[in-house]
Amino acid sequence: MHLSDFDFDLPETLIATRPARPRSSARLLVAEARGPFRDRRVTDLVDELQPGDRLVLNNTKVIPARLFGTRHRDSAQGPVSAKVEITLLEPASEGWTALAKPLRKLAEGEEIVFSDALRATVAERGADRVRLVFNCTGDDFDAALAQAGAMPLPPYIAAKRAADAQDRDDYQTVFAARKGAVAAPTASLHFDEALLAALRARGVEFSFVTLHVGAGTFLPVKVDDVTTHKMHSEWGEISDQAAAEVLATRAEGRRVIPVGTTALRLIETAAAQPGGFGPWEGDTDIFIYPGFEFRITDGLMTNFHLPKSTLMMLVSALMGAERIREIYAHAIAQEYRFFSYGDSSLLLPDRGA
Repeated sequence: MHLSDFDFDLPETLIATRPARPRSSARLLVAEARGPFRDRRVTDLVDELQPGDRLVLNNTKVIPARLFGTRHRDSAQGPVSAKVEITLLEPASEGWTALAKPLRKLAEGEEIVFSDALRATVAERGADRVRLVFNCTGDDFDAALAQAGAMPLPPYIAAKRAADAQDRDDYQTVFAARKGAVAAPTASLHFDEALLAALRARGVEFSFVTLHVGAGTFLPVKVDDVTTHKMHSEWGEISDQAAAEVLATRAEGRRVIPVGTTALRLIETAAAQPGGFGPWEGDTDIFIYPGFEFRITDGLMTNFHLPKSTLMMLVSALMGAERIREIYAHAIAQEYRFFSYGDSSLLLPDRGA
């Protein structure tokens, strides 16, 4: 299984840099295991889903994790100052681990000033990241970060434009509740309150889980034999309530459809435990590629993914590599918008396959 098996040519013009407005007006490509595709809108989920279907939604909340500051340190030649860009990754035992640009010029012990209220000291510098200790914690840190930070847009958007105030709303789901992600669960960005209400009226049910999406989701696969790729780790939790709801849905023969690859990876992580699916909490580095046995997932709502990415491998595992190639060829021909702010798909494999 080679990396090139998951490659495709994507016109640059199909990479979305802003979302559809309203959220639920984005296009939706509905694809079953065989047969013709249906070109719909996200609002048409009301017709495409069945009463009793359960959508599993990721309620993680994206923090404004991108910071621009000035580093300061003393040297034999006098004070040194330079610009630095920081992307927070996750809390450490003390401070935060972060990506830094430029990393190699940072020195342990130097201070980075982001605003009047927020600054940090470089506590450690590793091969690919740093650990920063900030001048404040708790609510004071949250408030200072909210004022100084920017939403951590994916590299393919950040290369085209800087994050702005609109992204504070656009890059956050309407049901975001638990702070900790540095990337959005983007399939969920298509839901607004009106759509959620319409789906409830249809008889569709919802369960909320948490997976704090990390910056590792954007890391490229660098090995040709994809089975040797080492996945990044992310923290997640499935509550007692969510587990009970999913189990009841399965027991009654109804469909469990995660919204987004993050929710799918989390429920399949829990399902792979020795005792089977149930409440779960911890770090997951599950890697799903063709040949994977899905235990819980009956379908998936997901955006269109990057070529040669682990998420292309995941959807290929769900639908079959050849079917995914057909789906993506159709999406490109019909000019669907791709990636985080792009359009979506509803993938429905043969049940039990």
